[in-house]
Amino acid sequence: MKEIYIKEIASKVGCRDWQVENCEQLIAEGATIPFISRYRKEKTGGLDDVEVAEVRHWVEVFAEMEKRKETVLAAIEAAGALDDSLRGRIESTVDARELEDIYLPYRPKRRTRATAAKEAGLEPLADKMYTIAVSDPASEARKYAGSGKKVATVEEALAGARDIIAERISETASVRETIRGIFSTRRIATKVTKSGSTSQEAQKYRSYFNCSESLAHIAPHRLLAMLRAADEGFISLRIDADAEKCGNKIYYDFCQARKYPSKLLGEQIRAAVDDAYKRLLEPSISNEVIKAAKEKADIESIKVFGENLRQLLLAAPVGQKRLMAIDPGFRTGCKVVCLDAQGQLLCHEVIFPHPPVSEKVKSIQTISGLIEKYQVEVIAIGNGTAGRETEEFVKRVPKPEGCRVFSVSEDGASIYSASEVAREEFPDQDVTVRGAVSIGRRLMDPLAELVKIDPKSLGVGQYQHDVDQNLLREKLDNTVESCVNSVGVNLNTASPYLLQYVSGIGPSLAGSIVEYRAENGAYSSRKELLNVKRLGAKVYEQCAGFLRIPGASNPLDNSAVHPEAYHIVDRMAKDLGVSTAQLVGNAELISRIKPADYVKGEFGLPTIDDILKELAKPGRDPREAAQEFAFSEDVHSIDDLHVGMELPGIVTNITAFGAFVDIGIHDNGLIHASNMGVKGMADPSKVLKLRQQVMVTVVSVDLDRNRIGLRLMRKA
Repeated sequence: MKEIYIKEIASKVGCRDWQVENCEQLIAEGATIPFISRYRKEKTGGLDDVEVAEVRHWVEVFAEMEKRKETVLAAIEAAGALDDSLRGRIESTVDARELEDIYLPYRPKRRTRATAAKEAGLEPLADKMYTIAVSDPASEARKYAGSGKKVATVEEALAGARDIIAERISETASVRETIRGIFSTRRIATKVTKSGSTSQEAQKYRSYFNCSESLAHIAPHRLLAMLRAADEGFISLRIDADAEKCGNKIYYDFCQARKYPSKLLGEQIRAAVDDAYKRLLEPSISNEVIKAAKEKADIESIKVFGENLRQLLLAAPVGQKRLMAIDPGFRTGCKVVCLDAQGQLLCHEVIFPHPPVSEKVKSIQTISGLIEKYQVEVIAIGNGTAGRETEEFVKRVPKPEGCRVFSVSEDGASIYSASEVAREEFPDQDVTVRGAVSIGRRLMDPLAELVKIDPKSLGVGQYQHDVDQNLLREKLDNTVESCVNSVGVNLNTASPYLLQYVSGIGPSLAGSIVEYRAENGAYSSRKELLNVKRLGAKVYEQCAGFLRIPGASNPLDNSAVHPEAYHIVDRMAKDLGVSTAQLVGNAELISRIKPADYVKGEFGLPTIDDILKELAKPGRDPREAAQEFAFSEDVHSIDDLHVGMELPGIVTNITAFGAFVDIGIHDNGLIHASNMGVKGMADPSKVLKLRQQVMVTVVSVDLDRNRIGLRLMRKA
């Protein structure tokens, strides 16, 4: 990769050139983000997975830019306009917008007013006016008008020349950059349309009717909402820039680049400038600047989305427990499933404890019988329709001591139940049973179950359909991959849907790994992976450190120590006079190891330190333990709320402007960023986590719009 790109990426990521260079080389060799960030710290200077992902993103961006430069250079050369100076400008730029500005005058374009003027033979006149080579443009224009000419009058000739000049001005890179800079500091103004003022659907956007905000400081969610309202025809948007001042700036810059024109020529140039601004520059640059602002808003929104997804995927699991899961409902009943400790379906039933059927006694008998028969340790209840009522009902059912009840988010369960993945897992069951199983499994292990569902269906983002879908997919894929590899995967129990996110594996190899397991029994060592069809040495290098084999003969196979470093651990054990098995997990022995004694070649202090940390707690799950939770028994609907009420809740979504909290009713409340108990406006993502348990105070209740304002009191 060219040095100019290396330096630009280093600047964007906030690291050194050599870190980017080494990272780019590893990526080119086929290394994955998790592998690079975990096992190649010496080469990258300790870049984490987010930074490595950013490097990879920009490497791909600049690779595409290099291809675009080749196209641009070829097109300009074909037009006979390429010289060394222009080539140098193109090859040295790292800004896609600047590249397109340079190319604009040479780009093939549709027929324009300037095109028509050129066809009428007026380009020589425009050239003389543009270069200030005439003082009386009308006199010069007479040569191009009249009998036998393509234009009849002097005014037509001048108008055509002005059209050519206007287009040239609008295609001048420095002019475009000047107007772009002015627009970027202005305000974006909205005006409600006739449709917006009469449509009931538009009322959700009423906060954005006839308003004005600084484009440089507008909150991402507000800009995205404005753009959506504009797309739906409820408001119009414009950049609130002063046309006269912009025209003055263009005109004086034009004059300063040449000698000042005579009064007569100056009037013609000024008219061309005003036309260039109003007809060509203003709409073009306005769209560009709004697009750039949206791109910035997209990045911020996608960042929030990615962090929310990370927190959701790394939510606390209850682990391998015998479990009952209930998908609540009123008219259609509650779907009940029982799962073994490995998440396999044992049975399914339907109970009707709620109106209109209200078979409470029969439902209690069914639940009690299933708990006893399958020795249920944990009960998971979906938090959708009838969730609160079902939770209260189940808590009244007699249960063994220690049997815990959890409310589980249903977001995405219906998507999973109708998916091809669900049909493959449960071909003989209907969607209701599949949905209940998903609710139970996501309590056991949220990460293992949620990877089966499109992240956009998990309810943890805002305006996810409005942001750049390619950037969103890239971010979400990176986040899922990061979470899976940070936790590690049990090679002998993982589904192919989980295995496909392990570093270097992918869907096809995941299927082969599971197929081998089914045919040959459980894996006894990591090396056995090399027997899997199409799994070669490179893939093994990438994936081995993230796969766990509990009970393996080599205890390091159940740790994050990479096989390439086993010899280092063996040497540590030998130096201490013990076996490797005796060393693993022995804090006293590990404390006697001096890391510097084992630094050699590519294995530097960062790797040795990581090995020692892993030896102390081999295979440790970084996630917290799941905690029970109970909503207030006094609140069942928004009508039960009043200002000042203190309530327990669970954070369900985090945005740039606040956090949404489930307080046990149909509508979530909002803790605005100003109500998070810190001075000024808080960054919600730094104060709260998804699924975190909190205590809140009700500060407002809007029954007309079903909106609930909350203030954070404390968090678990």
